[in-house]
Amino acid sequence: MDRHADFLSQHFDLPRIREVPPQRPLDWLQRGWSDMRENLSASLAYGLFFALVGYLLLMFAAPRPYLFSTAISGFLLIGPLAAAGLYEISRRHEAGERTSLRASLAGLRQRADVLFHFGILLALMLIVWERVSAVVFALFYADNVPDLSNFFQSIFFSGDYTLLVLAYIAVGGILATVVFSATVIAIPMMMGRDTDMMTAMATSIRAVATNPLPMLVWAVLIVVLMLLGFATLMVGMAILLPLLGHASWHAYRDLVD
Repeated sequence: MDRHADFLSQHFDLPRIREVPPQRPLDWLQRGWSDMRENLSASLAYGLFFALVGYLLLMFAAPRPYLFSTAISGFLLIGPLAAAGLYEISRRHEAGERTSLRASLAGLRQRADVLFHFGILLALMLIVWERVSAVVFALFYADNVPDLSNFFQSIFFSGDYTLLVLAYIAVGGILATVVFSATVIAIPMMMGRDTDMMTAMATSIRAVATNPLPMLVWAVLIVVLMLLGFATLMVGMAILLPLLGHASWHAYRDLVD
């Protein structure tokens, strides 16, 4: 891992990355919870908006079971960008500035250019994932597509589609690892300092390479909490997304000097 970090340092002017213990992500969640409580109205405004977006996404995918898992993973994929306003709230709170919804939106407008380009990159990744998942599904699922409940029963409990599950997990895991490594602190960093997208992504990759175990713990916590939000039909997401957004800001502040 250190070799990858050294390679990035040779090609980018990167800030120093701190090493943290494996349990540190729990502290990020605690500090994120504190930020959310102290900026409750603005945080919940973002949470409710994206919970509604996620709910509409699930409703769109529900009649199309082959798209359902893609919709969930796609929401996870764009999550770091969706939380940009929450990073701005935490940044302002830390700096002692106004933390209203309007103030955070003003901060987003100031970084609109770099966020737009990052959004295009994530959209391209989402398109790639949708196409790849469709190919995997077509290769390994031979039956007619049933309704959603029967679809998941057929996939996970019939025993006929073990290869489909393994292929989906393998391909999805590779893409998720790449996206997580490149984005986990990239957008908070772009909100927190005047830096370009490539430098922020390289710094994010270096942070993951320097702290593999803590970042694995952080990735697992993110997935578990997001899936909990989906399990509540997005009701819980109104709280969990702001919590993770604020916590991600503290992850960035803890990892990057």
